[in-house]
Amino acid sequence: MIENRQTWSSRLTYILAVAGATIGFGATWRFPYLVGQNGGGAYVLIFCIAMIVIGIPMILAENAIGRRLHINSVDAFGGYANGKKINPLWKVIGWMGICGAFGIMAYYMVIGGWVLDYIYNIIIGGFELSQPINATTTAKFYDENIINSPLAISIATAIFVLINYIILAKGAVDGIEKAAKYLMPLLFILMLAMVARNITLEGAIDGIKFYLTPDFSKISMRLFIDVLGQVFFALSLGFGVMITLSSFLRKDEDLIKTSIITGVINTIIAVVAGFMIFPSLFTFGISPDSGPSLVFKSLPIVFSNMFAGQIIAIAFFGLLMIAALTTSLPIYEVIITVLEEKFKIKRHNAIAIVLATIFIIGNIPSLMATNILSDITIFGKNIFDAYDAISATIFFVLTSLFCALFVGWVLKGEARAEIMHGTKSSKRVVDIWFYYVKFIIPFIILIVFISSFYDNFLR
Repeated sequence: MIENRQTWSSRLTYILAVAGATIGFGATWRFPYLVGQNGGGAYVLIFCIAMIVIGIPMILAENAIGRRLHINSVDAFGGYANGKKINPLWKVIGWMGICGAFGIMAYYMVIGGWVLDYIYNIIIGGFELSQPINATTTAKFYDENIINSPLAISIATAIFVLINYIILAKGAVDGIEKAAKYLMPLLFILMLAMVARNITLEGAIDGIKFYLTPDFSKISMRLFIDVLGQVFFALSLGFGVMITLSSFLRKDEDLIKTSIITGVINTIIAVVAGFMIFPSLFTFGISPDSGPSLVFKSLPIVFSNMFAGQIIAIAFFGLLMIAALTTSLPIYEVIITVLEEKFKIKRHNAIAIVLATIFIIGNIPSLMATNILSDITIFGKNIFDAYDAISATIFFVLTSLFCALFVGWVLKGEARAEIMHGTKSSKRVVDIWFYYVKFIIPFIILIVFISSFYDNFLR
């Protein structure tokens, strides 16, 4: 346990920080395109169920691990439990989380660069949206300015990384907490404004029906794999974020309440994000199943057909930028805290090492994956997609699986005692959660992991 360690100033600031960490591109970019690819309402329904039966219990498990020793996400798997020293091999779980955090940041920051590039070009008139445009125009812009423009995206990504550096330099809690206090309310305001504009469009009802009406014929193992992956991605499970953020929580905080609030807020934000997109797609006859490029190729067509489309587009991509920033900060913090506490590296040096290493080894190869390094493939995927697939399919899922096993089979009574600190919930509720995490969740995660691994790497 680290003495004199910073703590969150209040439950609200912690929840805002966690909400920022868990919303990001997961809700505003990844969730909408997965909904579109999986037929709409069926995916939304299964996602909401999965958030309750998998997401919230796993948030609580990682919170218990994190707050237990008030230490970084690797050493959190050490110490003593039930009077016995924990086998050091369990710390491998923490290192797996670090690998997952590195993998997601390798391509995540590049998407942030894309967003900055879009904002810049819309502002200077390089991407004109004041008049209606078509799919050919957006595809051409995307290819010329994103796919085949490594220098411009390198600069944009570097700017995004620099913004993160400036905030992180203010401290593990202070930087993230202050950013969340200002950025999260702004994110909510922009999101609600976008929703209000979209649901009042003439053809909005068709998009809302697609989005909310379940087509049960669309339910498949592929959908379940996508949903579980999105739950881990959306809640920042399996890459040390929850463990790291909860390590700065006071012992008198109610972990059950904060875990439920976190899961509910994230689910609401993800669902609300869909209302920013699908009503407008259907209004202007745009296909919702265009995949990861949905917000970059399809939505600009929508904006160009709206009154003040240029301003709306800037506001939307600004919203994406804020969401990306509130998520990237705590993911960086996972690795930075390990360097600070485990290797005794001064904070400013740790920040520089982490951001520079990820930029050189991760961001640069990822943004070159579709141009200069397009001939390099890993498991048949380009570098960008490989970072995504390996992180989401292997590290996130396996880390979450072993976290559940660690809580159920190693911490045992100590996990339950940690949850009981500060909560008004009954011991019976905690016991139900404990046995559910011990026996049921590992089984569910293992089945989906095997199916997902086969689908991504073996088929």
